[in-house]
Amino acid sequence: MGEARLPLTTLSEFPEPPLRAVVWPAVKQILDGYRRGTRYDIHMDRDGLIAGGTAGTQLTWMDAKVGDWVVTPRQGKPVEIQALWVRALEVGGHLATRFGEVAYAARCRRLRDLARTSFHEKFWNESEGCLYDVIDGPEGNDASIRPNQLYAIALCHDLVGGERTKQILMVVKDQLLTPVGLRTLSPKDSRYRVRYEGGVAERDGAYHQGTVWPFLLGPFVTAWVKTFGKSVKVKAEARTFLNGLEAHLREACIGQISEIFDGDAPHYPRGCPAQAWSVAESLRAMIEDLDIPCRSLDRR
Repeated sequence: MGEARLPLTTLSEFPEPPLRAVVWPAVKQILDGYRRGTRYDIHMDRDGLIAGGTAGTQLTWMDAKVGDWVVTPRQGKPVEIQALWVRALEVGGHLATRFGEVAYAARCRRLRDLARTSFHEKFWNESEGCLYDVIDGPEGNDASIRPNQLYAIALCHDLVGGERTKQILMVVKDQLLTPVGLRTLSPKDSRYRVRYEGGVAERDGAYHQGTVWPFLLGPFVTAWVKTFGKSVKVKAEARTFLNGLEAHLREACIGQISEIFDGDAPHYPRGCPAQAWSVAESLRAMIEDLDIPCRSLDRR
């Protein structure tokens, strides 16, 4: 886990005293909490992956629930949770090495290697050419085509490699990408919902079942440039994925990006008209991945 391969510039630039006194203890507490286990049966399994969930609970960001109806049951090992876990172990190993905690750094590396190996063995869905959304659930593996798998590419350099990253991106581009964000479920799925409208039950039933979320363009752009490189041509293509959001800035709340959009065209904006993570992920992708200077964004 060489430092040259870790995109941890933000941590490297962070002032040493608060990083060691405040951030590092919090990071260790988080890592140790997941490793030992906590509420809702969240724990590190023997394969090094994070499992969690109990009947009737919603733990991931796809958390819609209407009465006793769990709209998107994801009990087991969700793909994005594994990416976050592997990334967290990478950060933990980096900081432990920096602060001279040799044993803790070695443990982070060991657990990361275990989780990475298990991920490689279990998450690839050969029939769809992408990753399972959840594995080891009560009913086995969940082959729903959702955007959560992007985090395995965007956050980590070695969870998915080679041609598989390209296959994943092609599946996501073909089935989930819209001009204003990514669908939360493939239109080919029988559970897909075209519109986010109606009463509470109807809207919550569509919230993560096809409804488009613009913040997901952030990890999509990151995964795209990590996979295809940062050439002028690749960055120009990746920039086009954000064009629809730029047009949307004059559509709902002036200068802002809505929380969600309908799954099908014309992708009518729904939910909160000015959502922080919709704006933040678009800006982050433009600055970090597309190398667009902040001063250029100020003039838009």
